[in-house]
Amino acid sequence: MENKTVLYHRQKDVGIITLNRPHRLNAINLDLLKGFMEQLDRAKQDTKARVIILTGEGKAFCAGEDLKETASGKSMEQWMDEAQRLQDVQRMTMKLGKPIIAAMSGYALGGGCEFAMGCDIRIASETAVLGFPETTVGMTVTNAGTKLLPHLVGLGKAKELVLTGDFIDAFEAQRIGLVNKVVAPENLMTESMAMAEKIASRSPLATSLSRTALDQGMEASFDQIMELEKSHLLICVQAGTEFVGKRLKEMKEN
Repeated sequence: MENKTVLYHRQKDVGIITLNRPHRLNAINLDLLKGFMEQLDRAKQDTKARVIILTGEGKAFCAGEDLKETASGKSMEQWMDEAQRLQDVQRMTMKLGKPIIAAMSGYALGGGCEFAMGCDIRIASETAVLGFPETTVGMTVTNAGTKLLPHLVGLGKAKELVLTGDFIDAFEAQRIGLVNKVVAPENLMTESMAMAEKIASRSPLATSLSRTALDQGMEASFDQIMELEKSHLLICVQAGTEFVGKRLKEMKEN
């Protein structure tokens, strides 16, 4: 039977991955994780999709762990399987090779917020609520959140959010750097598509290499990132002469 907990379609050169458990606020369970991995792979293999948008169907982006299913009981083997798949989703997202934008409305909590943090850019509806409730229910952040969150908001703020379990609204999330942009609910997908199309109009090779350099630059030394940037430039010049030539011609004419 086809897994429909996560959907994929493409609009021109933008692929759209949609978490599709609206009756449970797109909360995370095993079926959603399996479907998510399938659609991430589909998005990666879709050569016509230059940029990807990740969003949620209905009122929420992703409310985190499905606590109703958790309350019914899970074996240690089931927990280990879920934890591994959670982390595999994050690895696949960050190694997608294409820019990915999170379009967030409603709850983006726990693992759901981590899904968004694994994306390159986060656009939030005014309705968005973000937070890490794990400690509230006796669990811990699992999906690289303790790595990604301090990079985005600073170590002190990251500790405050994780240790208190407090929720924040979209405007506070933008103020601290957790989201890039806040828009009216009715404009969420329009604004996300506009940014995706803008990025898609750039050289796919250049955007992919730039994305890699920015991610690696967080950990690399100054000299290492300089070498990486030089190698990326030479790759672009060697492989992208047609794109570069077209752009230079347009600039000259203007």
